[in-house]
Amino acid sequence: MTTHAPVAPRTGSATSTRSRMLALAVLCAGMLMIILDGSIVTVALPAIQEDLGFSPAGLTWTVNAYLIAFGGLLLLAGRLGDLIGRKRVFVAGLALFTAASLLCAVATSPGLLIAARFLQGVGGALASSVSLGMIVTLFPEPGERGRAIGAFSFVGAAGASIGQVLGGVLTQALNWHWIFLINLPLGLAAALLAVRVLESERGPGLRAGVDAPGAALITAALMLGVYTIVGTGEHGWASVRTLGLGALAVALLAAFLWHEGRAAHPLLPLRMFRSRDVSGANLVQVLTISGMFGFQILAALYMQNVLGYGAAATGLAMLPAAVAIGAVSLLLSARLSARFGERRVLLAGLALLVVALGLLARLPVDADYGVHLLPTMLLIGGGGLVLSTLAVLGMSGAGPDDAGTASGLFNTTQQVGGALGVAVLTTLADGRTAALAAAGQAAPDALAGGFRLAFGIAAVLLAVALLLAATVLKPKPATKD
Repeated sequence: MTTHAPVAPRTGSATSTRSRMLALAVLCAGMLMIILDGSIVTVALPAIQEDLGFSPAGLTWTVNAYLIAFGGLLLLAGRLGDLIGRKRVFVAGLALFTAASLLCAVATSPGLLIAARFLQGVGGALASSVSLGMIVTLFPEPGERGRAIGAFSFVGAAGASIGQVLGGVLTQALNWHWIFLINLPLGLAAALLAVRVLESERGPGLRAGVDAPGAALITAALMLGVYTIVGTGEHGWASVRTLGLGALAVALLAAFLWHEGRAAHPLLPLRMFRSRDVSGANLVQVLTISGMFGFQILAALYMQNVLGYGAAATGLAMLPAAVAIGAVSLLLSARLSARFGERRVLLAGLALLVVALGLLARLPVDADYGVHLLPTMLLIGGGGLVLSTLAVLGMSGAGPDDAGTASGLFNTTQQVGGALGVAVLTTLADGRTAALAAAGQAAPDALAGGFRLAFGIAAVLLAVALLLAATVLKPKPATKD
């Protein structure tokens, strides 16, 4: 993917090893805060709506404003990290995210909260876009890199699960403002530690080629694309609005790719896509995250709307899935990859996810948690194999000069996959539910039927990801640590 040699390993002393582990801890802490915030907000939406007087359509923008800024700026933020230093971009992102969290906490109107959430998305994009790039340069040796990415994936799973539980507890025990105030000590501590622990990088500077036309095209394309996707729940997939804006987003993306092929200093060097592992990992990720993120949202809705669980109970019910993902990614993924290779481990993880989502396609209305839901929560642990190996493959070949760009690209496909999955699966679930209700089925039965269809489609998405991974990714000999 790049002609640059990787950074030499800095393993010559216990001090250098300690410093790298401290740097990894800081990167994980920053990601924990960002992921924690993403899941903590969802369970507090009803309280926010009641307190600030949101309309049902307006309430969705507390999530959409964040997604649009976050997904739209990841690629540009990653490139900025390569040019001006990934540490600078990471610290700036944490600082902006923390300040925006304070604005969210003191918001007194819907407009102010939505604007603050947009700023949170900008800060989250800056910090997230360069995290994997810094891990790649910190841990150039394959075995160490795999373990570091496994720890990073573990933190992601932990943040999602803690956020769901903590959001319900804080909202019920105190009020919704505290779901944002909790970011302040986390953000300040992570930013201060990052200044002291992370190594500074000069970078070639903006004069080396920021590619302003490319930045404008891809940012507009991604923001418009995410905006179009998140609006399908209200306007529908076949509406003039969706088709028109979708076509414009595709046209902007095509113009961006055309420009990148001719730019002297492209924002996204197209040579990256010559690697089957990089191209395949990003394509597989779109499908995988579509199914997994859709599962996370739909399973929570099923437990609340069909089984009658409360917010805190729903978070606790989802906890085994996150614990399984975290444990597998932290304890098993790197070891199995060293023995069998990333491709085989990825295929095994995807197969487990297909089975897990397939089981949910047969959920009854009166499902018993231990019998019908817990097996899926445990099988979802296959995601720990998938997420970490995809990150390794998606960052394969990234050198010190383009690690931020590769990281931004990988995070961008992750966000696009999540937005697509939620939009497609919730739309299908709602449509099926409406059809069953119109046919005379009771509300719980109609809801369960809609969720079963969505879970089945999610299983199909993961099956396609499995097929794509098996045919596109190149088999490689295992690398013994």
